[in-house]
Amino acid sequence: MKQASAVLVIDDDPDVLLAARLALTGGVERVDTESSVDGLDRRLAAASYEVALVDMNFVAGCRDGQQGLDALGSILQIDPTLSVVLMTAYGGVTLAVEALKRGAADFVLKPWRNDKLVAAVGAAAGLTRGRRNAQPLELDALERQAIERALARHERNITLAAAALGLSRAALYRRMAKHGL
Repeated sequence: MKQASAVLVIDDDPDVLLAARLALTGGVERVDTESSVDGLDRRLAAASYEVALVDMNFVAGCRDGQQGLDALGSILQIDPTLSVVLMTAYGGVTLAVEALKRGAADFVLKPWRNDKLVAAVGAAAGLTRGRRNAQPLELDALERQAIERALARHERNITLAAAALGLSRAALYRRMAKHGL
């Protein structure tokens, strides 16, 4: 049984990306990987995820976890319902507590045990589903999300985004103005 529909794994180490993909393959329908947090807003707008598994350090020699905490804040700003599991090889209780205070669903130390990683991702996916089911979506919010995703998917090409949404260019421009896009 699949524990999550889609997970985004972000880590600057290609070996960690591969290990996470292999560990999660049996319990996740789709695992996407990124080597940096650059373009995170476009990535999250273009695809739907139940869990983001994010490294805390992206700069060689840096061990304070600030990049991961910043990424956590960005992710939650983009999608407050998305569960984020932070991971690091340089963990301590203080860093884990700070991550949880800032909204992380869980904190995983590298190297991980595969069963523990799968369990953390499964629990986080359940949390995301619960948040999304509890959050009543209004028509305007749904429309804005659809427009943002279409624009991201088509790299802000209005003609292609309008066609994907079944709208004329003029109608898309009006709706973009309505939503401040």
